Amino acid sequence: MPVFELNNEIIFPHPSLAENGVLAVGGDLSPERLILAYQNGIFPWYNETEPIIWHAPDPRFVLFPEKFKKSKSLQSLINKNIYTCSVNRDFEKVIKNCKNIQRKENYGTWITYKMQQAYTKLHKLGFAVSVEVFNSENNLVGGLYGVKLGKVFFGESMFSKESNTSKIALAYLIKTIDLEIIDAQVHTSHLESLGAEYIPLNEFLLFLKKYT
Repeated sequence: MPVFELNNEIIFPHPSLAENGVLAVGGDLSPERLILAYQNGIFPWYNETEPIIWHAPDPRFVLFPEKFKKSKSLQSLINKNIYTCSVNRDFEKVIKNCKNIQRKENYGTWITYKMQQAYTKLHKLGFAVSVEVFNSENNLVGGLYGVKLGKVFFGESMFSKESNTSKIALAYLIKTIDLEIIDAQVHTSHLESLGAEYIPLNEFLLFLKKYT
């Protein structure tokens, strides 16, 4: 099945038509298109040398908040109150750190400059959310960002500058915001260790229909 080529019309083919997770190319990163994409289980993921590539993998990698694996050591670290967490205190700094951080698994390069601009615009419109983790010296040392529609959080990226601070950010997100499901999009061993799992795409789409 061919990959669909998008034009200026704000429309997507059904996500079930994706081939090896790739659904379409082209289009733009306007707020209207991004919101429509997320509502239908579709997200952009590409690098600077490529056109915009839209994905809808099957199965989908997700985290149910109630299945979040908070280890005793993580809870102990949280209880020490070394770190202070917040929501939407500095979205632009969070996405900048997610873009620039060095990673063991190569999922950092996809945050292009245009992506950075697009999600910052979504944040200003109230659809993109960040969680920040500050140390005792008030330095930003961890965080995450994503798109929130209804009770679904579409996780985009996270970072740690000190051990376990991205986990603290995720724990704070789950504690602070009423969510039914977190879309982790693609597999990472880090998220798997925290309880993320695969579900069929059609099941994921039912969650979106119910909760976004």
